[in-house]
Amino acid sequence: MDADEREIVDYLSTFGEQWVTGKEVCRRAGGKRRFSEDNHWAIPVLQRLKDQQIVEADMRARYRLKPSTKEGHDHSISPETEAILKEGGATAELEDTGAAED
Repeated sequence: MDADEREIVDYLSTFGEQWVTGKEVCRRAGGKRRFSEDNHWAIPVLQRLKDQQIVEADMRARYRLKPSTKEGHDHSISPETEAILKEGGATAELEDTGAAED
């Protein structure tokens, strides 16, 4: 990843899953000087990032980082806690106990 790509990825990471227009990326990611020299400098870089499947685009030419494909959080436990549970006869499996709806 080159410096321009890293700069755009860092900028988009501040928005999470929110969409940002290509024009806004050009204006804000590189600073005023970069934008005044070439106000479309980020468009080819965004296209490269899209081809590399780092960012995604919608039909309105808005971009965002691809959401993580990881489902849920890592609910692992420490080896010490697992040993304590095994000594007590409990299992170390974690279950998803969704909240009951009233």
